[in-house]
Amino acid sequence: MKGAAKAAANDASESQEMTHAWLFTGFGREEAALAFAASLLCRDVGCGACADCTTVLAGSHGDLELIKTDGLSIKIDDVRELVQRASWSPSTANYRVVILESAERLTDSAANALLKAIEEPGLRTVWILCAPSDVDVIGTIRSRVRVLAFVAPASLSVTTSAEILKLPFEIKDVAGAFAAAAKIVELAKSGAEAVAEELNDEEIRKAKEAWGQQGSKLTAGGSKAIKELEKGQKSRQTRMVHDTLDTILLDIAVKYRDQLVGAGSDAEKTKIIAKIDAVMDARARLARNAAPLLTLEALMVSLRAGV
Repeated sequence: MKGAAKAAANDASESQEMTHAWLFTGFGREEAALAFAASLLCRDVGCGACADCTTVLAGSHGDLELIKTDGLSIKIDDVRELVQRASWSPSTANYRVVILESAERLTDSAANALLKAIEEPGLRTVWILCAPSDVDVIGTIRSRVRVLAFVAPASLSVTTSAEILKLPFEIKDVAGAFAAAAKIVELAKSGAEAVAEELNDEEIRKAKEAWGQQGSKLTAGGSKAIKELEKGQKSRQTRMVHDTLDTILLDIAVKYRDQLVGAGSDAEKTKIIAKIDAVMDARARLARNAAPLLTLEALMVSLRAGV
């Protein structure tokens, strides 16, 4: 991303490092999208301390469109309005950056409307889509964006260890299913908390420095900015948990797919396919902000051995 930002700053139109449409997937994708947007809108390629960087990271820069949704889907009317705003010329920066979180929630018609905008981009518009994985976005969009997949830090990798991935295949009864679900969710939460605490402390420290903290006092507007940052940090921790669980479910689906390859009878294949479908359905429910523990409990009950 640094190379792309430098190429954009130098207006290197022949460079292959910069492109007008991106898809960020995996762990911390929204934070990475904001950081990239800051590097594009900052005069110093993302210094982290100037007004451009701080307003981008707060989601309030005049040349940034940050689209979040709490709904179950992103509809075509929403995308049409967004495309119209995205076509405006930048006001102060060299680019107008659009970050669309939860791109996996686009309806088919909305995705097609967005596809047209990506195919015919404005000269100074950069699109950054965010989704759990590239397969959660329709193929026609995937083929027209540059995909960057972000991996969870080592402190979260325990949740995808072989021990965790064995749990669904060892469940024999409902009590065991509930225990497996609780263990997976607890590990995802504890891992997210550990990473979040480390990130939060450093971000708060830098934010206070940027707002000129003198003792316990901040310059005008600093207290509000810190509160907004803390609110965003809480949301990020929740996303960390969901992203980690999503990664686990994808890995479980892969293990079932491997079983499917070696399955003998049609009846056995049918059972495995049903379990893969159950895993993918659980992913979809988590993406719609379903309660993680309840979702995992229902899934583990359906995956228990012999069912």
